[in-house]
Amino acid sequence: MGWLDHRAALVTGAGSGLGRAIVTRFVAEGANVVAFDKSEEKLREVRSQHGEKVATFAGDVRSGKDNERACALAVEAFGRLDTFVGNAGLWDFNRTLEESSTDSLSSGFDELFAVNVKGYLLGARAALAALRDTGGSIILTLSNAAFYPAGGGALYVASKHAGAGLVKQLAYELAPRVRVNGVAPGGMETDLRGPASLGLSRTSIGEAFPLDQVMEQRSALRFAPTPEDYVGAYVLLAAPAQSKTVTGSVLDISSFGIPVRDVRG
Repeated sequence: MGWLDHRAALVTGAGSGLGRAIVTRFVAEGANVVAFDKSEEKLREVRSQHGEKVATFAGDVRSGKDNERACALAVEAFGRLDTFVGNAGLWDFNRTLEESSTDSLSSGFDELFAVNVKGYLLGARAALAALRDTGGSIILTLSNAAFYPAGGGALYVASKHAGAGLVKQLAYELAPRVRVNGVAPGGMETDLRGPASLGLSRTSIGEAFPLDQVMEQRSALRFAPTPEDYVGAYVLLAAPAQSKTVTGSVLDISSFGIPVRDVRG
């Protein structure tokens, strides 16, 4: 028996990194999953790994129509939708305000917020009717940057704080039928990329930044997590028997809120 037996979920940004790890863990816990990603090649890999337990949808989270089609696919393929996981995102590679021109701030804001914030809103709206039918839940991927500075630059940190606001507002609006929560992981080496308008779409976070080293040195637990290390929180929030009373919460699972202690000697 898995925690998500007989349940169906939709995960955006599911082709790689954290999104793919969520899909894999949800399937292991008994769920059927719609994997939503912009990359058809990555989706083929996900489907080949999981077979009929996963349906795939190639589209753009910035499109209301694509979100609606992905949610409709879940109901068509699995007869229901219990959990919408908004996970697709962009990073700004720590671009500071001073390093950014007014033009790049404007274009970068439009592109990054369209994925990190609007994509969550459109997905939640598209999933709403199906989630009300099942008494389901929404889970949004945030970041330690939703609580603390320096998890990115001004654009990324602002977008993740906006996501935390969405969790609270949507939890208020959608209660009592639909629970809404967030998960705030820390750093991990993935294929996370940046806005094309800033010239950051061809490099992944792991290629540009010594993230494993930073996590080993600056996080309280002194190790470099993989995406798989973070996915338990998503299972918890997707499983009503385990989180029936939880809505409007953001689980900070980054280990950055605890000061790093000197353990030498």
